[in-house]
Amino acid sequence: MTHRSETILDVRDVHVEFSGIVALDGVSFGIAQDEILGLIGPNGAGKTTLFNCLSRLYHPTQGDIVLDGKSILNRPAHQIAKVGIGRTFQNVALFADLTVRDNISVGMHALTRGNVISDALRLPTSRRTEAQIRAATTEIAELLEIADVLDVTAANLPFGTQKRVELARALAAKPRILLMDEPAGGLNQEEVFVLGDLMKRVRTEFRTSILLVEHHMGLVMSIADHVVALNFGRKLAEGTPAEIQAHPRVIEAYLGGGDT
Repeated sequence: MTHRSETILDVRDVHVEFSGIVALDGVSFGIAQDEILGLIGPNGAGKTTLFNCLSRLYHPTQGDIVLDGKSILNRPAHQIAKVGIGRTFQNVALFADLTVRDNISVGMHALTRGNVISDALRLPTSRRTEAQIRAATTEIAELLEIADVLDVTAANLPFGTQKRVELARALAAKPRILLMDEPAGGLNQEEVFVLGDLMKRVRTEFRTSILLVEHHMGLVMSIADHVVALNFGRKLAEGTPAEIQAHPRVIEAYLGGGDT
């Protein structure tokens, strides 16, 4: 196995149980700085449950999740962006009636220090914050090649472009860890190829580690530095893409005969 740098986020022996049904059974792994980690497994393997624990929608029955040496389990979901975790969703969750610019700006809310009074009176601090948000929004949009649609309403954009807008909104909060849930869903083969290149650029430009849940094995194996395979709520295997592709238990459970 290739050498990995020290991890910044650690999932430690996480168990999740719903009314006697075990969704995760002692899952442990870590994500290193600037790493793309692919999380794979059949439907029902526990991937989304784990994502929901990381974004604090679920609380583990047992175990811990640690970012930079500190547990995140005492943080409510609405504070998770402040600790450095961002997320995109399998089903695009944009504000359909807002412009692309406004959708991206929403992502910066956790980083701003404005208040109701200064915003209402348009005090200098509020105006400076607005200018900073506008400049940062434009910069992110240019990187993701959506600057030409900043003033277009999100609902009027093609699905592939909406996915870029959602990614831009997640990046606006400057996450240490970006959780991406099935980003290739609904994209054609050319769009998937472009997405893979975009994710590698995001990792480099934003110094963001990416945890990727994805069924498109071609995408995962082409961009991931490290892969964790789950099955029936347990960790089945962990290693480089080449090691995972050659792992007999993974082939049996997931990859064997598949062309996704």
